[in-house]
Amino acid sequence: SSDLNNFYGFACGDKILRQIYSSVSVWMQPGETAARISGDRFVCFLLDADEERIEALFSAIRNITEENLILHFSAGVYVIKDYDENINLMVDKASVAAQTIKGVLNQHVVYYSKKFDDMTAHNEELKRDLKLAIKNDEFVAFYQPKVDINSGKLVGAEALIRWRTRDNKLIAPGDFIPLSEKTGLVTDLDMIVFEKVLAFLRTSLDAGVECVPISVNFSRLHFSNEKFLPTLLQKMEKYQVPAHLIELELTESAIFDNFSIIYDFTEKVREYGVAVAMDDFGSGYANLNAVLRIPFSAVKMDRSLLSGVSSDPQTATFYRSIVMILQHMGYKVIAEGAETEKEVKLLEKWGVDMIQGYYFSRPLCE
Repeated sequence: SSDLNNFYGFACGDKILRQIYSSVSVWMQPGETAARISGDRFVCFLLDADEERIEALFSAIRNITEENLILHFSAGVYVIKDYDENINLMVDKASVAAQTIKGVLNQHVVYYSKKFDDMTAHNEELKRDLKLAIKNDEFVAFYQPKVDINSGKLVGAEALIRWRTRDNKLIAPGDFIPLSEKTGLVTDLDMIVFEKVLAFLRTSLDAGVECVPISVNFSRLHFSNEKFLPTLLQKMEKYQVPAHLIELELTESAIFDNFSIIYDFTEKVREYGVAVAMDDFGSGYANLNAVLRIPFSAVKMDRSLLSGVSSDPQTATFYRSIVMILQHMGYKVIAEGAETEKEVKLLEKWGVDMIQGYYFSRPLCE
């Protein structure tokens, strides 16, 4: 749905969601119900979940002719046997099944079965471990330097979360962030990292160390909470950290799922002297016009865009052109994911402002 919104606009996206809901409602039998729970996700409670019947529903929805769109659907079906089971768990099980075929051609419906129980059990166990790890303060911040391309000096850093378990194992974000996003725990993790960054900056300032701005990532889930901005400001006040040493990073997908909220938030936060950067630019289908309406301090080019720049002239031309456009519009451009000398030399030639990547440094602990 975010791709649709970016390309055709939110009014069109909302209209299609309403048309989908109408098609589903007409198709349903008495006693059945449907609801949209987020983005492009709907949940239906059905008396009859025969695969042919669901395929017939998809066919009906595909007849929505708006902008000659081709709409793709997938469904996970969980057959309820225990009527006392927690309803959230039922929805989770249907979602687990649906995730296995998302983006798979010619397969639209999958039923939750015994093989998914292990996956669900693992997720439940990880969820419990995550909650316990938060309680036991097992999360730490690592910092990946940002280097000024002209002077070669350290000019900033990005704070990245790591999970250091009680037996001193380091768990990478990819192993726990996806589940933390599904469960909403990611908002707690973001705030933990933010507080660790503030404490690190305070300690460094007290020791007379010259500090550079540190950027912290925030999930889209924060933006439904009106206390988000007051909480950020309150924590900065608590540690007496100057606003210019903090930058907030928002991903491309978070921005376009909440465009008007993000726009207002960015305007407000700038009044307090806190910079906001757009992360992962180019990882999806960002509407460049929409991006340029938000007052970002910097735009980070997604690491995926660097793939092939040193070997494919077309890829290189595309990357260089985007850098020029963004800089012409007044944004600082950060190239993320630089790993080779060849890439760094090209980025230097194209005049990006900063580079963040393994070529200079991996993320470091305090």
